[in-house]
Amino acid sequence: MTATPAPTVTATLPSAGTSRRRGRRPGRAGVSGATRRQQARLGVLLVAPAVALMLVFLVFPVLNSVYYVFVDFDGLDTTPPWVGLGNLTELAQDSQMWAAARNNLIWIVVGTIGPLVLGLGLALLLWGVRRGSTFYRVVFFLPYVLPQVAVGVVWGWIYAPTRGWLNRGLEAVGLDGLTRGWLGDPSTALYAVLGTAVWTATGFVFVIILSALRNVDNQQVEAATLDGAGYLQRLRHVVLPQIMPVFLMVTALTLIGGFAVFDIIFVMTGGGPANATEVLGTYAYSNAFQLSRISYGTTLALVVTALAVPVAVWLDRLQRRASIEERGA
Repeated sequence: MTATPAPTVTATLPSAGTSRRRGRRPGRAGVSGATRRQQARLGVLLVAPAVALMLVFLVFPVLNSVYYVFVDFDGLDTTPPWVGLGNLTELAQDSQMWAAARNNLIWIVVGTIGPLVLGLGLALLLWGVRRGSTFYRVVFFLPYVLPQVAVGVVWGWIYAPTRGWLNRGLEAVGLDGLTRGWLGDPSTALYAVLGTAVWTATGFVFVIILSALRNVDNQQVEAATLDGAGYLQRLRHVVLPQIMPVFLMVTALTLIGGFAVFDIIFVMTGGGPANATEVLGTYAYSNAFQLSRISYGTTLALVVTALAVPVAVWLDRLQRRASIEERGA
């Protein structure tokens, strides 16, 4: 019989290169940790100026405003007397404040729905237009980028009772009975200023929604058309769900603008006539800077903030949910 040779066991020793690579691992981890610490310090240095600006121009003024709510500060007294909840109590009993809040509510509803409906309608109308698209966008967007002071002055001329273009146009078509002093009549002043604001904001809504419509999946629209869906059905079930995140974003911006409206009213009417166009912003300004009631004006301003922030947060959550649903679809 032939003897079977015993199996040879070969021990594989780590090469010098392997040893060196293994030996470098702890050092490499140490370098990575040091790099992370350096990056963290660099990040803090880069963020520090922005944080400092936010603390100086946002956090501190807000905290200072909260302090003014509980004192009676007239702008001059260095040690204003403590009144506790006196400003809030007066605010709750102030009939003029409630009238201004009602005007704010009208402004929020009309000033939000008007631009959204008009802007969406214009965007859908010009969705398929390629030739001259840039011209239309510039023309409709221009009122939004104009200074509000200039817009208010020009529309004040348009609403002028005797030489205004609006009354002259009504007279030219035989509607003399509708002519009036639009900004001087308490029954029409608020809606006249609202018309100016809607005209200004519609272009912004139009440009944003038109850009969103350009990203709509046309294959889904064509498939819905082949399935027999009408125009309104395609708009509701195919187009709007795809642009809903953008639509909610525009809604949030327009709605928040309704809470903080001030400049266009201040320029065109100053809150008159007979406080017919007074909103919380103009009422806070008149108390703080015309009547030297800084504390009460600050209280009114904080009320506007307290009303606007929850609405903004709610719309932001809706927008995020719509974005997630769109990506999931």
